[in-house]
Amino acid sequence: MTQCVLRGPPAIRHTLHATHSMSLAQLTPVYLTALEDELHRVIGSEPPHLREYYTMLEYHLGWPDGTRGKRIRPLLCLLSGAAVADGEWKQALPMAAAIELLHNFSLIHDDIQDNSPLRRGRPTVWKKWGQAQAINAGDAMFTLAHLAPHALAARGVPSDVALAALGDFDRTCLRLTQGQYLDMAFEQRGRVTVAEYLEMIECKTAALIAAATHLGARLAEASDGRMAHFYEYGRNLGLAFQIQDDLLGIWGDPAVTGKSAASDLEKRKKSLPVVYGLERSEDFTRAYAQPHLPGDSVAALATTLETLGARDFTQQMALDLTAQAIRHLETAAPAGEAGAALRELTDQLLNRTL
Repeated sequence: MTQCVLRGPPAIRHTLHATHSMSLAQLTPVYLTALEDELHRVIGSEPPHLREYYTMLEYHLGWPDGTRGKRIRPLLCLLSGAAVADGEWKQALPMAAAIELLHNFSLIHDDIQDNSPLRRGRPTVWKKWGQAQAINAGDAMFTLAHLAPHALAARGVPSDVALAALGDFDRTCLRLTQGQYLDMAFEQRGRVTVAEYLEMIECKTAALIAAATHLGARLAEASDGRMAHFYEYGRNLGLAFQIQDDLLGIWGDPAVTGKSAASDLEKRKKSLPVVYGLERSEDFTRAYAQPHLPGDSVAALATTLETLGARDFTQQMALDLTAQAIRHLETAAPAGEAGAALRELTDQLLNRTL
């Protein structure tokens, strides 16, 4: 990755202009309603003696009470496919469902590994049903994610295209586990380099977003060159999104982020600003290693990071990655109202306010 300069404008802002007949807000409910139907089809119905097994899956997906995620990854997959295939998007539904199920598998297991009691403001699966059953529920999500693409042929996807897509999907699964390994390994280390951190988030976060955009284009039978740009668009989008999260986790407005300022410092996360500071200051390294810090010390850590240049560095890297994502998206030439909606979604994801 190209080394970023340290200084940059005070806010991340790129605007994508496009004319279109149907906006992202209009397309999203159409796509996501079909996605939920596809997810229901994949998960299926249960015999009575397995009711609780299916309840765990449905609970995590947010079906009983509507506390579901935003389904950003499958939406990117469907929009990318439609932007290549002259508005046709239903051929990608089985893969979009697979991507969402894989994402949720990783969340169930992450919650166990991170000992997180809450997700989206309610108890996690392991907190309600115990770690052993939660592991099994995560394994079920992983298996269902691999069963979902079996319906690609029924959607008219040629067998060679479907087989290539399955290979891409399996390699993405491996990248996710590699990223999770690195993330957990970093928790046991006093120092992590910027290069190591970027490798970790490329596996853990960017790989699945890149797969979503790439697979949407593949299933629409885009050319190899065009698919490569859709992949790089998703990869840079995922990296920029995570790095912007790193900024928000230390300097974000609680009224916007919904969590306390400097929450990542309180939890001793090794986010990009932190690993930048760890590389440059022994004093910061010693302070960050303290197990308990009062609130004013947490604020002092944020100030120290800003003085060291961590905020500027992180912000500039997010800007550079944002620019690269947009460049690859435009080179991929997404067409029609789906292309316009993809540009609109990109603008929303990359322009969250500090």
